[in-house]
Amino acid sequence: MKLIVDRFEGEYAVCEKEDGTMVDIKRDTLPKETKEGDILLVEGDSIIIDEQATLARKEHINKLMDDLWE
Repeated sequence: MKLIVDRFEGEYAVCEKEDGTMVDIKRDTLPKETKEGDILLVEGDSIIIDEQATLARKEHINKLMDDLWE
């Protein structure tokens, strides 16, 4: 399952699932370097940051913003 970290609220990360629904995940179960906007891969009890997908998403968002201001 893929999740996007939307924001942090206290000891929880509020994440968006692929279907658009939101889920809260305890912050201490995430990799320490997790930040807002990261894409997480969840398999069983394992949660890792998908570095490539996160970078691609950020580049896509930056392109959209650049196109908007042109």
